[in-house]
Amino acid sequence: MTLRLRRDVSTADTGTGLVLLDQAAGRYWQLNPTGALVLRMLLDGATEAEVARTLAARHAVDVERAGTDVTALVESLRAAKVVEETAL
Repeated sequence: MTLRLRRDVSTADTGTGLVLLDQAAGRYWQLNPTGALVLRMLLDGATEAEVARTLAARHAVDVERAGTDVTALVESLRAAKVVEETAL
């Protein structure tokens, strides 16, 4: 399974991360640079484990902690209904 943005969600890069706009609901979310990296990697087809390893290497945290943070972000994006899963 891979993630993709819902059809009504658009993105805009900012100097400090990424903004997601749900045009259907009129709501937006701002991701910091790390959150933006996580989302971009997942949208490009990386697994949560791959993203966690990248974060651990870049930020000198253990992979388990990075994995927990990645999972939490993905769950938040799903709950906000800005992403959906697709079959490969």
